Amino acid sequence: MAKKIILALIILILSASLFLMFFVNDNVNVYIDGENVTVSTQSLSHKNTEQLNEEICNLTLNVMNDTKANITTLKNGIKSICIDYGLENMEINIDSSIGKNQIPVIVQVEGTSMLPTLQDGQTAFINKTHNIHVGDIVVAESDEYGGIIKRVGDIKGDSVYLISDNKDVSYEYINGSLYEIKGITTWVDISDINGVVIEY
Repeated sequence: MAKKIILALIILILSASLFLMFFVNDNVNVYIDGENVTVSTQSLSHKNTEQLNEEICNLTLNVMNDTKANITTLKNGIKSICIDYGLENMEINIDSSIGKNQIPVIVQVEGTSMLPTLQDGQTAFINKTHNIHVGDIVVAESDEYGGIIKRVGDIKGDSVYLISDNKDVSYEYINGSLYEIKGITTWVDISDINGVVIEY
């Protein structure tokens, strides 16, 4: 009788192990709210996930600030980190305050070139994407001006023409010369677009 009970227990343990192996997925869950990142990892084979979660969190923050990075960059980066930890079959789930597989970012407006739409110092909420249309307000990285927030005036292939909403023109003497002061207009590559403003 004791042998039958022990055999039954062994079969039960093996069945439970097989069930967990085949039906319970290891996964990484990332949640982004625009400025904060939360990471949780569930793995049957890796118990100490604190360092793993920290690396994924740092990667996510870097992707949020990199104009060339997107959701694919983030998922591939997380996969690579997991492989480094010996976790090769992780399911990666990205969720955010604007939906699944989206990367929201909160930015601060600097300057008056987008008046009256955007005020100097206010915050804007962007969806990190290169899917843009004429009329959208976008955040971009310009070689000439650095980080800018402008409206899309035109799109020609991969080139995007950005304009200011503020059409006021003023004149100012600087070191004895008269300068025209007006909003920025510039062309950037689509890869320099960090995201589209979805709320302000």
